[in-house]
Amino acid sequence: MKVTIVTESFLPRVNGVTNSVCRVTEQLAARGHEVLVIAPAPDRDRYAGQAVRTVPALALPCYRSFALGVPTGRMRAAVRDFGPDIVHLASPVVLGAGGLTAARELDVPAVAVFQTDVAGFIRQYGLGAASPAVWRWLRRLHARADLTLVPSSPLLAELERRGVPRLALWARGVDQERFNPGHRSESLRARLAPAGEVLVGYVGRLAAEKRPRMLAALAGIPGTRLVVVGDGPEEGRLRRMLPDAAFTGFRTGQELSELVASLDVFVHTGADETFCQAVQEGLASGVPVVAPAAGGPLDLVRPGHNGLLFTPDDEAELRTAVAALAGDPLLRRLMSLNARRSVRGRSWDMICDQLLGHYAGLLGGTAASEAA
Repeated sequence: MKVTIVTESFLPRVNGVTNSVCRVTEQLAARGHEVLVIAPAPDRDRYAGQAVRTVPALALPCYRSFALGVPTGRMRAAVRDFGPDIVHLASPVVLGAGGLTAARELDVPAVAVFQTDVAGFIRQYGLGAASPAVWRWLRRLHARADLTLVPSSPLLAELERRGVPRLALWARGVDQERFNPGHRSESLRARLAPAGEVLVGYVGRLAAEKRPRMLAALAGIPGTRLVVVGDGPEEGRLRRMLPDAAFTGFRTGQELSELVASLDVFVHTGADETFCQAVQEGLASGVPVVAPAAGGPLDLVRPGHNGLLFTPDDEAELRTAVAALAGDPLLRRLMSLNARRSVRGRSWDMICDQLLGHYAGLLGGTAASEAA
């Protein structure tokens, strides 16, 4: 099978969309399928042995690290020359709309993955007045796709309410070797918590849409040390607000695996997450999670079992939840065991099997059996 993936974000930019596209490309390639990735610049020729074609990109004035890909006739020609059996649109907004047009010109099925809450994103940058127009655009775009895949049940209900047709659930996998309690490092913990403090950690982008400013509510909880893993435009302000916190900057690979597994409490503050891979990685690492009761975390965190939920944007509830876990080592231990178990079976192999099942349902007949 030949699959064209049109993505709004790709390497070297690291985020949930990029991560999903990379894992899907790897999985498809490993199963003998051929992939063409269409992505915003900067240039990259191949990934996982598969071709990558880039298009011009425009940086957003309010968010310089994110760039919108610009659909071009050259892009559509690349898709046409590749001759895909199916077009996969990763979080389509602008470039994805061009990919959808290319699919229609070739008369092949288009699968759209709704992964980014664009309306919620722009609200955090003072552009909330544009949210209705954004939703109209997204509804129109997804209505043209043959199928829209949604990562969480709360988002599925939201899209149904907004009139988006032909929806199905498709979650995300997690690398359970990379994110594993076995990576817990006592030497790292000794450096971060020299007095034996409970390590409370945030892992993610330090940008307005993630609400990292809420971490200020965790300052001064007795017996704790706050660890902030990530970078972004809010980092400078956060360092001033939290002079006693440990800021590690952006980390990947083994360093990230050890940092996550070495935490005692994993905190997420963003309330606009369609899935929240960071929360799933914390759970896979055996760390109890405190997250907002909204969006993707509602499918991942079972209060009192593998973590706690708080009312979105309620700093007092966030502090109370973290303090409760920080002060109860037995509860943390029980939740730690449950955390790992709660994501067992969520491998990328299984998730890709589900994706191929969705492809097969659209392709039908012989093509469907070959895709599966």
